[in-house]
Amino acid sequence: MAGRPLPSPQLTLSQDEARVVTLCAQGLVGAEARRGGVPGMLRRLGAVQLDTISVLARSHELVAYARLGAIGRQKVERAYWNPARPAAFEYWSHAACILPLEEWPYYAFRRRAFRERGRRWHQSHPDVCENVLARIRAEGPLTTRELGGAKNGGPWWDWSDAKIAVEWLLDTGDVICARRTGWRRVYDLPERVLPAELLGAELSDEECLTRLAGVAARALGVVTHSDLADYHRVVYGGSYLREQQLTAAGSAAAAGLVPVEIAAGRRGPAVRAWADPAVLQPAREAARRGRHRTTLLSPFDSLVWHRKRTLRVFGFEHSLEAYVPQAKRVHGYFTMPLLAGGQLLGRVDPARSGATLIARKLSLDTHRAAEPMARALAEAASWVGCDNIKLQQVEPPQLEQRLREALATHGA
Repeated sequence: MAGRPLPSPQLTLSQDEARVVTLCAQGLVGAEARRGGVPGMLRRLGAVQLDTISVLARSHELVAYARLGAIGRQKVERAYWNPARPAAFEYWSHAACILPLEEWPYYAFRRRAFRERGRRWHQSHPDVCENVLARIRAEGPLTTRELGGAKNGGPWWDWSDAKIAVEWLLDTGDVICARRTGWRRVYDLPERVLPAELLGAELSDEECLTRLAGVAARALGVVTHSDLADYHRVVYGGSYLREQQLTAAGSAAAAGLVPVEIAAGRRGPAVRAWADPAVLQPAREAARRGRHRTTLLSPFDSLVWHRKRTLRVFGFEHSLEAYVPQAKRVHGYFTMPLLAGGQLLGRVDPARSGATLIARKLSLDTHRAAEPMARALAEAASWVGCDNIKLQQVEPPQLEQRLREALATHGA
């Protein structure tokens, strides 16, 4: 999305107002945000990222937990992957994501781009693709195990020909994944999953990107040019869009977004942005009367997807260090930010050992973070079936006693 000058802003928000509007849009303020359960949350966010790492739980479960509280994990799974009534599908958005089923037509631009490019990571073989597609057509939904296995026996990227083929068919929309079993994707034909009105929709790139701009604005409350590009990764090395790719401003205007300004403040200079007027006012009202969630966030949570945005909005530096060599990690393997009082106030790298939640490394940005961190740890431990919390390293060390006392008040 190439940039172009924004129209004059219709509204100026302070940095704190913009931050709270984002929290409301993300469903992290007020009881109203819990309406609709997991399906409502998924529609609000537009995308929930998947990842293979499981510490306290898998990331897609943690995203629901952060917003809905200690909801049963099986209930979360059933809401995402309902074999009787599919409500979601998996595809490439910000990354590999769970998406509301009704969003299928709006990813046509990406499916077309894959077809035109002819490959993603691996080169597929047309005869293998035809064979895989014929088997799914004849036998019904299949996993890679049922197709002959996902790997050849080497590293994780050493995919079998069947795995390469079925993932390519997923990229191009010839198959769809609307459920999982045992963490394995189940591949099916779109015509067996999608209602006719979704299957038959033919949308232009412009219509797709306009829709995704609106989804990003509703999910974040206030969005800059880079926020729009990042939320669904509509620019990915320039490869997902054709030469006539739209500007961010064009997509925002077509989506009915209005220009706003985020005023200069302690976290940086003034920023031009857009907002959905249908979301902006309700969010500002909810912020005045709603209760802020205190919780631990998945490092893959959409609130903190965009690292520069997280620093700009919250003054908080966040990064995933799971793929960083252990000796070079600063905060830990699976660092979960602490959200409390509408701020990001610390982080913890958790692990489990039996019924004990272990805080391998925990940092607090202020002494005020000790009590909410204790509350968040106690709630998370209870949710995953732990009845004990063990602290290993606390930064700064002088806050460790305060944190232990706060944990004791929560029975942990």
